Amino acid sequence: MLSAITVSKETIAFRDSPEPILEPGHALVRVHNVTLCGTDLHIWEDDYPTELPLVQGHEFSGIVEALAPGYASPGGTNPGGTGKDAGQDICIGDRVAVNPIIYCGRCRPCLTGRYNVCQNVGCLGCYSDGALTELISVPVKKLCRVPDELPLDIAAMGEPASIAMQAVNRGRPEPGETALVLGSGPIGLLATLYLTELGVTVICADTEQHRLDLAVEFGAADTLLVRPGSDFPDEHQAQRMESMTDGYGPQLVIEATGVPSSLENAIRLVASAGRIVQVGISPRQANVSMKDIPYKELDLMGSRMSLNLIPDGLALLSRHPEQARALMTHRFSFAEAQKAYRLMQGRTEKIGKIVIEMPAGGLA
Repeated sequence: MLSAITVSKETIAFRDSPEPILEPGHALVRVHNVTLCGTDLHIWEDDYPTELPLVQGHEFSGIVEALAPGYASPGGTNPGGTGKDAGQDICIGDRVAVNPIIYCGRCRPCLTGRYNVCQNVGCLGCYSDGALTELISVPVKKLCRVPDELPLDIAAMGEPASIAMQAVNRGRPEPGETALVLGSGPIGLLATLYLTELGVTVICADTEQHRLDLAVEFGAADTLLVRPGSDFPDEHQAQRMESMTDGYGPQLVIEATGVPSSLENAIRLVASAGRIVQVGISPRQANVSMKDIPYKELDLMGSRMSLNLIPDGLALLSRHPEQARALMTHRFSFAEAQKAYRLMQGRTEKIGKIVIEMPAGGLA
């Protein structure tokens, strides 16, 4: 089979490799679609704590081609997970998305049901070979059946949808509250979609107007354009935010950019006794006030990957197919993978999710 291997910085080589051996408890999945995110770009640029060469791809969907002999449904045994559909009653021919998290099951986070932050956490396509290959072997318990009405290309976004839902759930939203979502990239937009479903009024902020226009389609009640180098919010924006929050500020802020100043804004703007969830990732340092957090008695939380929420993410996408489709701005064939990364790196176009269509993709 053919694999796209990131062999060194900004270099992909296509190489033939043997088909994977079907291990006990595993399934062979014919990969149909892979979507790319910022982490993929950092790995390709060799600016990520992993080693090259590596087969990338952690957001993907495909069709089950084979099951290990003697496989029996594990009945949803993921520690800490919801058990919804993940690994249950999987059959050959099923359309699936895959949970890429690898965890040890022995460390304290795993034993307390927080395996998404396992002390030895890994991820297919990030720390071990992933889905930019024709056929991949994965544990059956990591397979999530795709709803019948959901196209396989959209199903590849079940993983980022689960990340957005994890961040929202960490924030403990309540119907009738107002949330501020900082960043209207795919994670921020999917968080907005989910928050709106939960009865939360959402204000979205971003530096790009076209993203804010999309945020309205995802349910945002108001949008705030952040102008780099200018005060945020400006006087007019502050008045609107005060009006929508009865002068108290939003009870919940989802920080989905990873920009240090954005976390600083979150702490400054959130209401007293409010909650902040940091899902954007960056190695940069934030200049955080040591006064505001205790004075407001804030809950400041991180969020990473998800606790078996890919089935829920697929259901969210199924309920909102038009918004899901709007996220997908570019498509490339498997042979054009290098071109896809170049586009992400250049930032010369309005980019949402990039879809890599694998050789099997045209057969589904």
